Amino acid sequence: MKKAIRILGLFLLTFFVVTTIASCSDDDDPANNDFFAGTYRGSVSYNDGQTNNSTNDGSVFVTKIASGTKYNFSFSNGIPDLNGVEFNQQGDNTLVMVGSTATSYIRIDNNDLKILYIKDGKTWTANCTR
Repeated sequence: MKKAIRILGLFLLTFFVVTTIASCSDDDDPANNDFFAGTYRGSVSYNDGQTNNSTNDGSVFVTKIASGTKYNFSFSNGIPDLNGVEFNQQGDNTLVMVGSTATSYIRIDNNDLKILYIKDGKTWTANCTR
């Protein structure tokens, strides 16, 4: 009986190890992740008419929220966050903000983050890489 339990245990352990290894993907597209998060570093700035905050050594932490199409952007250097920005997938692994125009857009992929976001007289910019 002990031998049967030991064999069953080894079989289950082997099954779980093989399943775990097989479920990993090297070509994971960030646009398809349920919760995509990452830090992008580079130049960031913010201007609200009274405050002008700019640095070439800033960062933006990007988080995909549970809705599946919206993202939050947390800036360094005391720059206010952008929350709940909605995106559409464009191409294989690029996301573009819904309602993007030539003067207001956010574009994100696995390696680059580009932001020119204008709302209520406030302007956020970022040109960052990961």
